[in-house]
Amino acid sequence: MRLKRVSPPGNGVTLRSLVAALEAVADRTGRLVSWLSFFMVLIAFLVVVLRYAFDLGWIAMQESVTYMHAALFTLGAAYTLRRNGHVRVDIFYQKLSRRGRAWVDLLGTLLLLIPVCIFIAWVGWDYVRKSWEVMEGSREAGGIPAVYLLKTLMIVMPALVLIQGLAWILRTGLSLAGVQGILPPDEDDGNA
Repeated sequence: MRLKRVSPPGNGVTLRSLVAALEAVADRTGRLVSWLSFFMVLIAFLVVVLRYAFDLGWIAMQESVTYMHAALFTLGAAYTLRRNGHVRVDIFYQKLSRRGRAWVDLLGTLLLLIPVCIFIAWVGWDYVRKSWEVMEGSREAGGIPAVYLLKTLMIVMPALVLIQGLAWILRTGLSLAGVQGILPPDEDDGNA
C-alpha cells in the first residue's frame, strides 16, 4: 500500500504566515541587538581614551561593555539560527538532498535544539529568580546595579531560540509535506 502525499489546506498559506510571524521575532531582535557591537566598540574606545589620556574611569562604563557583549550573543542566537549561521560540523549534510537536509533539520530541532533550550531555561530559572528577589547589583563599587537584568538573558535566550526553532519545525514540516518554496534557496542548488 502506497501512502499519498497530502498538502496542507491552502498550500500552507496560514502556516507560512505563522512562520513569517515567528521569524520576524528573530529578525527584529537580531537587527536591534546588532547595534550593540557598534556601541561596544565605541564605549571600549572611550574607556581607553579616558583612562590613558585623562586618567578617568568608571566601573559602570567598563561593565557596560560586558553587558552589551552578553546581550549581543544571547539575544542574537535566534537571529543566527534564523539565518542558518551557526557552525555546522557535518560531513554528510551537504551531500544530502534538500529533502534529506529537511529531515536532518527537523529531527535536529526536535531532538537537540528544543531539549537543550528547555534545559537551559529550567536550570537557569532559580538562578535568575533569586537574582531578581534581591535585585542583584554589581559587586564592584560604582558598577551597574542591574545584574539581575543581565542574568535574565539566561531565560530570554532559550525562549527566543525556541520561537525560531518552532518556525524551523513548521518550515521543514511544510517542505516535507510538499509545499514548494518554503525553504530558503541553497547556494549549491544554484537558486541563491
